[in-house]
Amino acid sequence: MIGFLQQLIEGLSAGAIYAGLALALVLIYRFTGIVNFAQGELAMFSAFLAWQCIESGMPFWLALPLTLAVSFAGGMLIERVVIRPVEGGAELTLVIVTVGLFFFINAAAGWIWSFQVKSFPNPFPDGALRAGGVSAGYGSLGVIAVVAVVMGLLYLMFRYTRIGLAMRAVACNPASARLVGIRVGVVLSLGWGLAALVGAVSGVLSAPLLFLEPNMMGGVLIYAFAAATLGGFDSPGGAVAGGVIVGVAETLTGAYVDFIGTELKIGVPLAIILGVLLLRPQGLFGKAAVERV
Repeated sequence: MIGFLQQLIEGLSAGAIYAGLALALVLIYRFTGIVNFAQGELAMFSAFLAWQCIESGMPFWLALPLTLAVSFAGGMLIERVVIRPVEGGAELTLVIVTVGLFFFINAAAGWIWSFQVKSFPNPFPDGALRAGGVSAGYGSLGVIAVVAVVMGLLYLMFRYTRIGLAMRAVACNPASARLVGIRVGVVLSLGWGLAALVGAVSGVLSAPLLFLEPNMMGGVLIYAFAAATLGGFDSPGGAVAGGVIVGVAETLTGAYVDFIGTELKIGVPLAIILGVLLLRPQGLFGKAAVERV
């Protein structure tokens, strides 16, 4: 039982990271209907920005808000310069644009910082909190706490602020939102900026665990897609729940299913994606599309 609880804590920590990136995917999809295949690379680039600030002598907890601010502005700029010209185009066009953005950001990071693996400092203290034979590392608890704070702030913004209400209106019906005076273009830019900010949190938290290099978020992106698919691409809360479920499922499967182990854990999110698409394409918390004839 103690071993199971230990694995459960590790799964929750991993799931928190997946939930952050999955939420970024869902935010962009809800606002624009675009599945952003470059979301992981945006998170990776943000992690490099944070690393650069720390290397220049800045404390981590000062580098983090600066990185989030730059990531937010960068997301808005990408929406305006790269996405806006092709919005409303064919789905294949949008896929090609985001895949091209994936390769561009990856190459840019390699050109600026090289493809050598770098060590990212862990912002949380060493050691663990122990109770009843179960230990929870301060790093794992810190990851869960930071992601929980971000999710809570997003909930409060969407629920109780005017900009949050405007963003919800645009996500539901852009045409009607425009008729009541909401500047849809500005809200879409804010949505991309917000998604880049949330993804940056996932990237910065992943860097101490994965080591920093331009391809670090490839695996995390697969888990995030599984989380978003499981929870539903139109449900931010579902993305969070899906991230937690995927993280726990991956950890427990790797620990207790012998023929999978640590080498084949990547098959868990792929199996989840396939199963959800076959059995419930809208996800656990998503809404099925309804078309009037």
